[in-house]
Formats: sequence, structure tokens, C-alpha cells
Amino acid sequence: MAKNLEIPFLLDFYGEMLTQKQHDCLVYYYEEDLSLSEIAENEGISRQGVRDSIKRAEAQLFDMEERLGLAKRFNEMKKGIDEIVECADNINEYNLNHTLSMEVNDNVARIKTLASFLKEG
Repeated sequence: MAKNLEIPFLLDFYGEMLTQKQHDCLVYYYEEDLSLSEIAENEGISRQGVRDSIKRAEAQLFDMEERLGLAKRFNEMKKGIDEIVECADNINEYNLNHTLSMEVNDNVARIKTLASFLKEG
């Protein structure tokens, strides 16, 4: 069974909306890199049961993302923050080469600090 590398990312957003069994199977499979047989042994179910649970959980994650779009929105916000930082760097560069305003310099530093906070949060 081929692994979809998008699943761990979606699991971060929607994992709590899955059943505990589905969540555990996905974590074992994607994050702990256990085989279906190893998961089956740990969970006390058949290998086919593990596979079915993983497939259902993956489908649910994709469905939730399609409906809610949280992961997509997160990526868009992250990209926007990167653009804000780039603009702040450009303003700072211009300021250093032309006006040398401490106020501009301080505001650029504040923008970058806020952007860093938002990106991590």
C-alpha cells in the first residue's frame, strides 16, 4: 500500500475527528512507520482490518479537508506571512540605502517579529 505523504499533515488538523482506532492506525502507519502486520498485532485485529481502517480514515481526512479547507488555508496563510517578511526586508533594505529612518527600521523589526510569531503559532 503506497503512502500518501499528505496524510500526516491532514492528521494534524483533523485527527481528533477520527475514531480512536482510525487515529491510532494512521499514527502507527504514517508517523511510526509500522507495517500493516505490526499494527494488526498491536491492535489485535486482522491485517485487512488495519488496511480498511486506514483507507476509511484517509478518505475521511480528505473529505474533511475538502469541506473545511483548514490545511489549505493554513498553507495560504503561511505563504502570505512569508511574503510579508519579504516585503519588510525590501522596505528595510530601501531604508538602509536611502532614508535611514529609525522609525521605519523599528517597524520593520516589529513586522518581522509578528510574522514569526504568527508562522509558529
